[in-house]
Amino acid sequence: MSISKWIGGALGWSFGGPIGAIIGIAVGSFVDKMTNGKGSSFLEEGERQQRTSGRRQTKQQPKTESGDFEVSLLILSSIVIKADGRQDQRELDFVREQFASMYGKERANHAFKLFKNINNQKNISTRQVCLQIKQMMDHPSRLQLMHFLFGIAKADGTVTEDEVKKIYTIAGYLGISSRDYESIKAMFYSSVDNAYKVLEIDKTASIDEIKRAYRKMAKKYHPDRVIHLGKEHQKGAEEKFRQVQGAYEQLQNERRF
Repeated sequence: MSISKWIGGALGWSFGGPIGAIIGIAVGSFVDKMTNGKGSSFLEEGERQQRTSGRRQTKQQPKTESGDFEVSLLILSSIVIKADGRQDQRELDFVREQFASMYGKERANHAFKLFKNINNQKNISTRQVCLQIKQMMDHPSRLQLMHFLFGIAKADGTVTEDEVKKIYTIAGYLGISSRDYESIKAMFYSSVDNAYKVLEIDKTASIDEIKRAYRKMAKKYHPDRVIHLGKEHQKGAEEKFRQVQGAYEQLQNERRF
């Protein structure tokens, strides 16, 4: 599969708006290298996707697909990695490894080439990118994005204050509630009240409230909620689900119920 066909297939609804502009700049070097009409496949596919996206937008919110999620993830990953003013190789390796795990070696190589070109761009508007994602992407998929971003920040062993602030800003623009943000954040930290934060409850919660919270969170983070993104994203969704189960079991042991 050529990189032009991969990019064309990955665009989806993200071909337009600020995300489309970022991707357009990023693929410029690829298109420049294509000869004998090879570059036209990207342009034609992109135009087709944009027309399809436009028709769908007039009726209902477009369904988030794997390519839409992938492109959004590339851009937001770049924003988080650059949040503390430096790019740690461990964070870059984490992005590559996660993409290889989710998409396979060939697709991951294409994605990482695009990622490096995105990463070289300056003055990417976090707000504009996130508002487009919020408008076009369903809530479970946006929660999955947040989980991945914390994973990137933690890849070098520590999450800096700048990274936390940037992810918090992204969460706000994406329409993620403070409780959801704290729940996902708690999955990457160790503290005495982490289990309560993961389940989005206070330490004063009763046993019945803990049980209700567990059922609610198990439903919210169930892997089937992002099944439309494809099996490649089930691993991350399953990890969130295990964290919820682990938090509940911890409280069961501590509160003896």
